[in-house]
Amino acid sequence: MRLVKICGINAPDAYEAARAAGADLVGFVFYPQSPRAVLPSQAAAIAAEAGGPGRVALFVDPADALLQSVLEGFRPDFLQLHGAEPPSRVAAVRARFGLPVIKVFGIAGAGDLARVRAEQHAADWVMLDAKPSAGAALPGGNAESFDWSLLRGLRLDRPWLLAGGLSPDNVAEAIGIADPTGVDVSSGVEKSRGVKDTAKIASFVRAARAAFGSRAIASPPPLGYDPGVPGDARR
Repeated sequence: MRLVKICGINAPDAYEAARAAGADLVGFVFYPQSPRAVLPSQAAAIAAEAGGPGRVALFVDPADALLQSVLEGFRPDFLQLHGAEPPSRVAAVRARFGLPVIKVFGIAGAGDLARVRAEQHAADWVMLDAKPSAGAALPGGNAESFDWSLLRGLRLDRPWLLAGGLSPDNVAEAIGIADPTGVDVSSGVEKSRGVKDTAKIASFVRAARAAFGSRAIASPPPLGYDPGVPGDARR
């Protein structure tokens, strides 16, 4: 299974565009500093229709109280941890809240992959994103990319998503180089910061699907590992 995730959904038209295009996952940001942040009630209203894409709730170093308050108003299919959470915290969140976890790792050089290999097992999925530049206000969604050739031939024990600076124009190239299990985009499908462009969402999903479909041999998750079923089947 190759997945396409549209993150930073904060309006009904963006959600509908992702659903209509066939995105597998949509992300809702519960990090107040982000221009894409939503409240649990907003996320629940946007994604109220049954049978849509799998829902991911994104947090940055959240306390249990925040996780609990969000889950009382919005039930996601996955939790995404986008901060500096150590493996012990990732495992604790996964155990306490009973949802699969996507752990995000910032990548700037080959040395960062050692941490990914060492810490991946606490999560269900891994996301490799561009490490924020010094002084960046956000841990992700900064329209920054990294050298995808660092990931050429990468094999992990967890399925993994590629993020960071992707757009409809470069996602095929990124897939061709890195061969990820899936791709994630936020700023690359926006018309202004925090505001999604529905046409770009459709173009991104179409380009990613074409690139995944053109690969002669897919790289499935490791045998015996169930990464979870996106969408309504998990609800």
